Amino acid sequence: MTEKKMKKTQKGGFVSKRTSKTDRTGSEGEYPKRRKVEVIISEQEVDESGLKLSAQTLSSEVIERGRKIQKKIQTSLSEKLHKVLADAGIGSRRDMEELILSGRVSVNGVPAYVGQRVLPTDIVKINGRPVKRANKDVNKPPRVLVYHKPTGEIVSMDDPEGRPRVFDRLPRIRGGRWIAVGRLDFNTEGLLLFTNNGALANRLMHPRYEMEREYAVRVQGQLTDEKKEKLLQGVELSDGLAKFDGIEEAGGTGFNRWYKVLIKEGRNREVRRMFESVELPVSRLIRVRYGEIHLPQNLVRGKFIEMEAEIVEAWLNTIGFNEAEKVPETKTSRKTVSPRSKVQKGEGTKVARSSKRPNPLTSTVHYIANGGFSEGKRKSRVNARSRN
Repeated sequence: MTEKKMKKTQKGGFVSKRTSKTDRTGSEGEYPKRRKVEVIISEQEVDESGLKLSAQTLSSEVIERGRKIQKKIQTSLSEKLHKVLADAGIGSRRDMEELILSGRVSVNGVPAYVGQRVLPTDIVKINGRPVKRANKDVNKPPRVLVYHKPTGEIVSMDDPEGRPRVFDRLPRIRGGRWIAVGRLDFNTEGLLLFTNNGALANRLMHPRYEMEREYAVRVQGQLTDEKKEKLLQGVELSDGLAKFDGIEEAGGTGFNRWYKVLIKEGRNREVRRMFESVELPVSRLIRVRYGEIHLPQNLVRGKFIEMEAEIVEAWLNTIGFNEAEKVPETKTSRKTVSPRSKVQKGEGTKVARSSKRPNPLTSTVHYIANGGFSEGKRKSRVNARSRN
């Protein structure tokens, strides 16, 4: 016989908890103890290799540096409170100062004071009622998930073979989708980032920014100094030259050896192919860091954590990502003439007429509707007649 008890959770909900009336081990109604969480690397391998994962996603130095940058940005975005209230159409700035002195204005639930500066994200109230601010533009930071990918999962939205997908474990997102930052092959495990912002994903993956990746690699055999130097200088693969930016021994005895490698690009199976080029097959591959983000030590395989908005803001500031990168640069109205379009004839300079060409930012249908093809053909016929 068992009885049900209700246990209150931290979120305020209740879950049922069964307890047995008897203290006998293995009696009816008694649930077995939970199994211990599987660790990333066994204790024996840790002792042999000395591999240790970071206890947190971002180091305290990175977070502190990002917070200082964020504070400067917030200061530049802040406005005087009495100006914000005046812009909202409540009254003049002098009247708003008197309103603040009367104690009827609060910012984020705290009484306001004259000269206070507020951010677009601050909640301003008068007599307990929120103020609808003029041209309020609140830019929430992108959402970022840190996922510990196990082996046996594919980083793809659709797999013809029906293998398990990493996206099956992620939470649903409204009005968007999760974008994987890079890929890990089917037999590789470790850190995998997801975001709902395409510009951020492109910023993290683009080869121009050389985002550093760190891997823990277990190979079959020992890496000699000659082979190490070859991997650092570069080896020729089927898709071009590839090299490591750093190689460090991480322990291991006997046939299996652990190494930590750094690389600034993410081609398909690149780390495995590089070690295979020096006749060292990879038996295990774990990504432990992507840029400044480390794989948390307490994050088990197949689980994810979402980075807090404040931490995301700090991280984005350290990598130089801001809202300006999301907006494409607008072309200036000033017309420039390329040197190739100038045709030297005698003493004067004549600008050659260019035929109407399609704008790659517009659709083909729009180009046809504006007479692009017919206009181009007409001008080509005119040019041919003039040559004859």
